[in-house]
Amino acid sequence: MTATARYETDFHAWALHSARLLREGKLTQLDAEHIAEELEGMSASERRELLNRLQVLLLHLLKHQYQPERRSKSWRLTINHQRTAIERLLEQSPSLKTLLNADSLVKVYGKAVRDTVIETDLEQHLFPVLCPYRLEQILDEEWLPES
Repeated sequence: MTATARYETDFHAWALHSARLLREGKLTQLDAEHIAEELEGMSASERRELLNRLQVLLLHLLKHQYQPERRSKSWRLTINHQRTAIERLLEQSPSLKTLLNADSLVKVYGKAVRDTVIETDLEQHLFPVLCPYRLEQILDEEWLPES
């Protein structure tokens, strides 16, 4: 069975076979194109996870700020869990920090506002157009926005 056929029909076997070939130094037998695709996919997955976690974190920070009467331990735990997960992602892949820039924050904040409006039934016009929080605040384990 060719490497391409194995990749297309049994990914698990292909991955184990590729790992064995790498360890044995049989580089000419590797399915380099699919290995490159998988590595790029892993990178994209980490980027998506970072931005998704940031979006969930912003959603809960917004709820905390705009619905003080509904604050709960669950919201606080979600904020803590997202911050911890982001911290771990950045420790494991420091180059992901480049994603935490003004452009990404604008996009993610917009999605977080959209989700907050859906979840809380608050009107969209209540929320600032641009993220009112600095990245340092968002990631600071001790910081929470005021009402």
